[in-house]
Amino acid sequence: MSEKKIDLTKTVYELCSENPAVVDILAELGFTDITKPGMLQTAGRFMTIPKGASLRRIDISLIRQAFAERGYELVEGGNEHE
Repeated sequence: MSEKKIDLTKTVYELCSENPAVVDILAELGFTDITKPGMLQTAGRFMTIPKGASLRRIDISLIRQAFAERGYELVEGGNEHE
């Protein structure tokens, strides 16, 4: 089982604060605004990865795959999310 977990119920701000590598992964996936100054402190405080994926029309399965390739396990509220 992976020790690196991404909780999909947490905000992007929380996830990036806990693990700065999340910023780079999300930017590669098309969340380019995340690298703009101030975006994490504003929109990132209420935006979750699933909400952002929906707004950007990015398939959540692509996000799952990208994180899995980097050794992360996606969970939702403490439960494994397949």
